[in-house]
Amino acid sequence: MQDSSITMEKIVSLAKRRGFVFQSSEIYGGQSGAWDYGPMGVELKNRIQRFWWKEMTQLHDDIVGLDAAILMHPKTWEASGHVENFTDPLVDCKKCKQRFRADQIDQAKLAKKECPECGGELTETRKFNLMFKTNIGPVDDGSGMLYLRPETAQGIYVNYKNIVQSNRMKVPFGIAQVGKAFRNEIVTKNFIFRTCEFEQMEMQYFVKPGEDVKWFDYWREQRWAYYAKLGVRMDKLRWHQHGLDELAHYAKDAYDIEYEFPMGFKELEGVHNRTDFDLKRHQQFSGKDLQYIDQENGNERFIPYIVETSAGLTRQLLMVLCDAYEDQKVADKGTDDDWRTVLHFHPALAPITVAVLPLMKKDGLSELAQEIRQGLKEEFATDYDQGGAIGRRYRRQDEVGTPFCVTVDYQTKEDGTVTVRFRDSMEQIRVKRDDLDSCLKQAIKDYVRV
Repeated sequence: MQDSSITMEKIVSLAKRRGFVFQSSEIYGGQSGAWDYGPMGVELKNRIQRFWWKEMTQLHDDIVGLDAAILMHPKTWEASGHVENFTDPLVDCKKCKQRFRADQIDQAKLAKKECPECGGELTETRKFNLMFKTNIGPVDDGSGMLYLRPETAQGIYVNYKNIVQSNRMKVPFGIAQVGKAFRNEIVTKNFIFRTCEFEQMEMQYFVKPGEDVKWFDYWREQRWAYYAKLGVRMDKLRWHQHGLDELAHYAKDAYDIEYEFPMGFKELEGVHNRTDFDLKRHQQFSGKDLQYIDQENGNERFIPYIVETSAGLTRQLLMVLCDAYEDQKVADKGTDDDWRTVLHFHPALAPITVAVLPLMKKDGLSELAQEIRQGLKEEFATDYDQGGAIGRRYRRQDEVGTPFCVTVDYQTKEDGTVTVRFRDSMEQIRVKRDDLDSCLKQAIKDYVRV
């Protein structure tokens, strides 16, 4: 009997087998904490990013976009507190040479200085800064030392005044950004959940002091509703409020949206009330006036409070993969043929929207199928497959999450109709070729995961 449980091992296997995610530099043994996104993975990642971007900018008139540089002036990270505070407590094993975060190993073993892997002796706990350092300029003498940004938010803060002036933004308003960030963390498990190089999707919302609680509650509601639109099973999500011992040094209040991954509930996105900490610090370290001037209220001056929504793009990709995955029994034949692996992606996210399949390669069916595919390309992400039995081709498309398959058969030559197969229900209907475009668009619009 096939096991229908969802495990990280199954997700990792599917991700490599079907071209979603590969280990970075695999032919050299792999690079820890780094992953490459294959043909299916990059399409899925791009669609999640576009979905988020539309949600933040197109659907909100008061939010604009930004793409800030990865390399920033080193004083940025002094002002933000990262140079001083962005550290992990680490220990090393003198015997097996493995490195561990001291706060993530058994405290009894830590007290005995006993390695959790081999039982060897551990070093003393020491602080380790998580920022990657690099050098700019022809001489590596320390004078050109820079950091790879550990978060994208600071690029928004240092540009906030530029955007107010160039785009005539009025408080409250937001700035959205998607970009790479880098953290020199110990990464040993859970696939792409935590990596040294990752992409963030962040929006910083600038509000008048005293109105921050109202907007904090508003953005909590907005971000929860986003996941319903994404087609995620909402019973797999929950809120976690940070206790006083968890709050970052800049935060007045903070909530995480957590998703129940195969390894348990883990953080997916954070909503934070950052107060005026960041802009005050950048004003102090830069010597520049970062006050907002409210021209509609007697030129009142104030440092805005900031409500932040921060999500990991690659972590959302993992969440979407886990949420969509199912080993489904489709018949009762007593063999493995009565099972299928299917990814129930929302059609707006699926790397392939529609696959066109000729029933046979001969008698002009493949040429007709290619012609139909060409007609769909402008509106949909398409695939073409003519290899093997039609049932096996359906299974291949199920495994990469293709929501619709169009089969071209001999009846197509006679009356101009095709078979449309729906991934989730496996229902098949006949549709006129001329109506195919509108049929697929309506099915996407009406989609609800069963």
